[in-house]
Amino acid sequence: MTQAVDLTDLDMWARAVPYAEFARLRRDAPVAWHDEAAPNSGFWSVCGYSDIVAASRDVATFSSARGISFEEPSDEDMAARRTIIDTDPPEHTKLRKIVSGAFSVRAVAVYQHFVEGLTEQVLDAALTGPVLGGHGFDFIDAVAKEVPIRVLARIMGLPEAGLDSFIDLGDRLIANTDPDITDVVWGRDDTDAYRRFPFRSPYGKQLWDLGRTIVADRLRDPGDDLLSRLLRAEVDGDRLSETDLDNFFSILVIAGNETTRIAIAQGVLAFCEQPEQWDRLRADPALLDPATDEVLRWSCPTHFMRRTAMRDTELGGAAIRAGDKVVLWYVSGNRDEAEFADPGVFDVGRDPNRHLSFGRGGPHLCLGAHLARLEVRIVLAALARRVARFELAGEPRRIRSNFTNGLKALPVRVIPA
Repeated sequence: MTQAVDLTDLDMWARAVPYAEFARLRRDAPVAWHDEAAPNSGFWSVCGYSDIVAASRDVATFSSARGISFEEPSDEDMAARRTIIDTDPPEHTKLRKIVSGAFSVRAVAVYQHFVEGLTEQVLDAALTGPVLGGHGFDFIDAVAKEVPIRVLARIMGLPEAGLDSFIDLGDRLIANTDPDITDVVWGRDDTDAYRRFPFRSPYGKQLWDLGRTIVADRLRDPGDDLLSRLLRAEVDGDRLSETDLDNFFSILVIAGNETTRIAIAQGVLAFCEQPEQWDRLRADPALLDPATDEVLRWSCPTHFMRRTAMRDTELGGAAIRAGDKVVLWYVSGNRDEAEFADPGVFDVGRDPNRHLSFGRGGPHLCLGAHLARLEVRIVLAALARRVARFELAGEPRRIRSNFTNGLKALPVRVIPA
């Protein structure tokens, strides 16, 4: 059975996530073949929660080393832009060990007071007189984009003066299929000249160049930040190469900023649309932890990760051949009726909530999961003290992408507490 809906139709995704199609696939064909336009070769859509977890665990069969998107890069292209998420154990294990300490529960807890103070500063600037008087504003520009990049800057040692450049480049890369955000659109323009840069984009090279400038400064004046740790790190007795540093830098900047921003913005959109859940959260601070995970489940900032079958195998009743692309649709698994009671309901008290928004079941569990939870939780807590209700002040605008659940604009009004 194949899809009735083209899951590579990005204009469809710009309108809405195709939850109904995913529900149909989970019911009728939880692992289904999907044809693709040339030069791509097609892929398997894995839509059920248990199959996604099973494939995530079996890294020997379902490899990340051929890339995690729909693109089918050459070996040379992958070697030039391979990041930690494009590796399998044991290489992945070695790379992860270098940075995992900076994102452990204990390490992240050190930043709690900083994130709390930063959030208060951001809200002081955003929730000014006109806004408190009922004027609409773009929540993404005013709040959602301001907190994650500054937390990341503190951890990595990025210069405060250049943070807007990181945001802009990250947007152009993560939304490389949206002509409103980038002038070099993957799937529309000839991107062959950029095939060895992150996200097959010239802005990937610009991010590398920006990183190299900061690395040169850190070599002259090392500190105890994450970037300095990368420069001191060794894998099998060797320091990281310039290519390794380029790719570590790019993935940390993009993943550490974009995904948390998406979760915060999509969470506020959910509270705009379901204000009774905001009332529940404000009335009971004990719901902050489950509400944080429900925002992460509901928002699912990254819709999928792709794997490649390394041998002939079977998954969910489908016969998969060696070399086939296998797309793990976390956005579908997060709405799987077999795992979640009433998955189409946004419930700030949901428990248990073993969502897939950070991955689950294998070595690729999101490195920044504890940090993302901390940031989302602190922003929700601060907003709950200040805002009695959110209302939409216009139509939210989605990014044209099936990879990210990002919003380009979220116009809201707030009723102050």
